[in-house]
Amino acid sequence: MGSANQTGSTARKARIEEMRRAEQARERRNRFLVITGSVVAVAALVVGGVFVVRSQSDDDGGSTASDAKNPGKFVTGADGVKTWKGTLGRTHVSKTVNYPMEPPVGGDHNQVWLNCNGDVYTKAVDNMNAVHSLEHGAVWVTYNSKAGKADIEALAAKVKKTPYTLMSPDDEQADPIMLSAWGHQRTVTGASDPNVDAFFEKFVQGEQTPEPGAACTGGLSQ
Repeated sequence: MGSANQTGSTARKARIEEMRRAEQARERRNRFLVITGSVVAVAALVVGGVFVVRSQSDDDGGSTASDAKNPGKFVTGADGVKTWKGTLGRTHVSKTVNYPMEPPVGGDHNQVWLNCNGDVYTKAVDNMNAVHSLEHGAVWVTYNSKAGKADIEALAAKVKKTPYTLMSPDDEQADPIMLSAWGHQRTVTGASDPNVDAFFEKFVQGEQTPEPGAACTGGLSQ
């Protein structure tokens, strides 16, 4: 009888020891899974953080337009229209962009466009908003203090009746009257210059437009 009890006790101890070892093994596996999961989670956060930083850096654009980082130049065609040969960035940025031409014909710009539904502005506008309008297919008429009053009034009348155009003064430009579209620009002698109509015909919502049909209303106005 005593021998049988001793045998049963030994068997129970063996089962208990086996169960204890199994429990320890499960605990080790669980710790391993927890550690592995933590490492994966941290790695994901690091990668995600790098991605966010890079994305923010790309969106922010620094203080210089991407086309300034990738220099280009104007090439003048037989029709007198200058075409920009080089990269024109299209990133939305919040910092000031230094464009390689004045007025600019493209490049990184503000996320809000300048209203260009025949809008005539009597004060200088922010280039970064106007460039966004060019991206939508607008033609931008600009003039400096050397432009004649009659020409300014005639051009304003033309702009007011032409969707996807805008007009504003620009004392930084070299010539009295200039016309700009995305990637293209020319100087005209006055409102009666036939090149005004030719430029409007070709570039208002023309083939150069990066975002054809995009709105010219609902943006920024003075």
